[in-house]
Order: sequence, then structure tokens, then C-alpha cells
Amino acid sequence: MQDHDTGAGASAVGMSGASPTETAGAPAGRFSRHAGAHQRHADQRQTGASRTDHQGEQQRGKTRKRRKRKRGRKVFARDENGAVPPSAPAAISVTQSQTAAPQSEPRPPLQAPPRLPQQELPVFAALDLGTNNCRLLVAVPGRHGQFRVIDAFSRIVRLGEGLTASGRLSQAAMDRAVEALKICGEKLRNRKIRKARLIATEACRSAANGVEFLERVEREAGLKLEIIDRQTEARLAVSGCGSLVERDTQGVVLFDIGGGSSEIALIDLTGRRSSRLANHIVSWTSLPVGVVSLAERFGGRTVTRETFAAMVDDVAMRLKVFDGRDRLAHVLASPNFHLLGTSGTVTTLAGVHLDLERYDRRRVDGLWMNRDSVDRMIERLIGWDFQQRCANPCIGADRADLVLAGCAILEAIRGVWPSERLRVADRGLREGILSELMADDGVWRNDGRRA
Repeated sequence: MQDHDTGAGASAVGMSGASPTETAGAPAGRFSRHAGAHQRHADQRQTGASRTDHQGEQQRGKTRKRRKRKRGRKVFARDENGAVPPSAPAAISVTQSQTAAPQSEPRPPLQAPPRLPQQELPVFAALDLGTNNCRLLVAVPGRHGQFRVIDAFSRIVRLGEGLTASGRLSQAAMDRAVEALKICGEKLRNRKIRKARLIATEACRSAANGVEFLERVEREAGLKLEIIDRQTEARLAVSGCGSLVERDTQGVVLFDIGGGSSEIALIDLTGRRSSRLANHIVSWTSLPVGVVSLAERFGGRTVTRETFAAMVDDVAMRLKVFDGRDRLAHVLASPNFHLLGTSGTVTTLAGVHLDLERYDRRRVDGLWMNRDSVDRMIERLIGWDFQQRCANPCIGADRADLVLAGCAILEAIRGVWPSERLRVADRGLREGILSELMADDGVWRNDGRRA
């Protein structure tokens, strides 16, 4: 075999014991360093009379027996029948017999492990086509309320680019989104998906040609997306963050600053707590403003302090007409009340706060930031020009013209619901979709708890 032809060459040089070709026809000068030993080997193959003619017969007899035993072991290893095939060198035969058996015997257990292989677990998928991003998650269930991601995709497509001014999705934006969705479609078709939910949010909700665009997506990418309403979007954002709300928490204002809208949910946990965080929503709103739409109206590349203050005031005026804004007044002063942000704005702030050389989700997701830390990060970003924002590895060119608009929305939220603590979540709608799909499918019921 090729492996043995190449690999055994080394052992033919380094191992003791010559091949039949070497003993029969090799020149004497080739092994001159061991001439005495080879002569004794030749004597051993002669008749018993020749053995008795040498002095020191007893010592040589002991040596001869040991050498016979060594040669016997090699012959046994080379061939079960005790013979060496004439066409194969001895070193190759030894290598084959000593390595082949150990490799072949353990294989059956590896082919049939006692644990279920990954592909036998039910696979679920969630796709979120937003105003700014196209994101996909594919996961299998884990422990109760948890899952393990086995595939993912994310790309900034800016589907809502120019939507504020024209009321329509532009051709270039739709082309970018379709190309990203084609990749998602291939990923989904390559797996056996038990359940999936594919959603589109504010850009497709508000665009005059949103439905027409989704028909094109179905034709070209093979994906049928549903446009969800704002209440569903707010509920899914809450469902995706349940594990980040600790047991002693009494109240949370959860917000998701998107590209074209911002969802806000007030969560009251002072009563008996349900396993689903979304069951505790006491009030919610969806502001028709996000980082893309706000930046397009006020400018995102060059943002003065006056421009930033104007953006904050714009969002604050929208929050003033939110009727349910006071539903958590009884817990606002409690140390067990906090804000929970699930958007690119807060994850960017967290990355800048940690001074990361490269964005790291593991360090950002679940991070706590106090009031002073948030103040400092926003102040720092306002002081940077566009090129400085581009140069930061946690912002980059894709977000440099949007991050201050997101900070303005965050400042307006903090003005209505002041809190000493903000928790950062690098998760959102997709995680909420997966949690609900798995709970509805009953994948966690076997642990004795209700999903």
C-alpha cells in the first residue's frame, strides 16, 4: 500500500534484521561494521557439527537462542502462517501487522457511539430581515430553556436606506437583501429543519413596495417571509432575553433599537414569576424611529452636540405620548430595577467601554454597565468625528454614521426611565423566535417542568 511503501522506508533503514534480498545478494562491504555478527548468523544456519568446532560454544549458544527467539517473534508478526511473502520486505510487514490491527479494532465503537449524534436532534431556524441587517440562526435544543447554535449568518444590507424620504425600498437595497437571503436559503435547504420562522420587520412594514419585495424574495431566494406587527416584534425581543433577567429582579424596561423602529416593553416581576418573561409585559410601545431613519433625517456622518440634542428631543417627544410609560413607577426607585438593551447601539457601547481590539460577543452579552459608564461612552462618541468612529473596531465603517443616532434614542429612554444599571444583550428577535418554537414543540417537557 502507498502509506506503507513510503512510511516503511524509514523503518527499513533503522530496524535490525535484513530483508531476504539483503541477506541473499547484498555485497559484503555494505555491512562491514557488523561482519562478525553476520558471520555468526551464517554459522547458525549451518549443521550442528560446525557449531561444535568453535570455542565458547556455551556462551554463543545462549546468544544464538536469544537471536532465534527474536527472529521467531519477527516472523510471527510478519505473517500469521509463519512465512514472509517473498515480494514484501520484512520491515513493511511488521509495520502493517502492528499498526493495522489497533486501527481496525476501535472503529466500530466510533461508528456507533452511545450518545445520539447531533443531526438526530430536532433543528430549528429563525431569520430576521430588519431595516439594517439580515440575520439567521440555526439551533438545536439544550437544557431547559436553552439551545445551542449550530449555524448562523449576519450581514448589514441596509434595506431601509432612503425609505424615510421616498416611502419605498430602493432597487439597490432590495438587491443587497436578496443576495443575503439567497445564502440563508442555501443554509436552510442543506439541513433537515423541523420548524422555522422567517420574519420581516419595519422596512417591509412601512414600505409601499414591501409586499412586492417579499414576493421577489420567494421567487429568487426560495424563502417565504412574514411581516410581523410591532406588538409581536416587542414580544419576541422579550422572549429572547429571558435568561438575562435575574430572579430577584422586580422590574425591567427592555428596549430594542432597530434600524427603522424601536420597541420598548415594560416588564413587571413583582408578582409570581412565569417561566416566560413575555407573560409579564404590562405595557409596550413601538416608536416609528430607528438608527437609520433618525440618521437620515438629522445626518449621521457629521453630528454636532446641537444635532445630537435635537435627535434626543425628537425621540423624547414621541415617548411623551406613550400612555403606558408609568406602569413601572412603583419599582423605578428599587435597586432591583434596571434597563435591558438588545440592539447594536448598546453592544457597540459595551465594546467601546471594554476597549476591545475586536468585538467579542462572549464578553459583551450579559455585561452590566452603570450609569457613569454609559455617560462616559456616549460623551466619548460625541467627541469623535466620523473617521474616528470608523477606526474603532467595535463600530467600523458600517455603523459609523448610525451609532450616534442610536445613542440619542438610548438617551431619550434613559430620560424617561432613569436607572443605575443597564444590562447589555447581544441577542434579540432570532433568539426569541427559537425559544418560542422550541417551547411550543415541547422539546423541554421531558425534564418535568412546563415550557
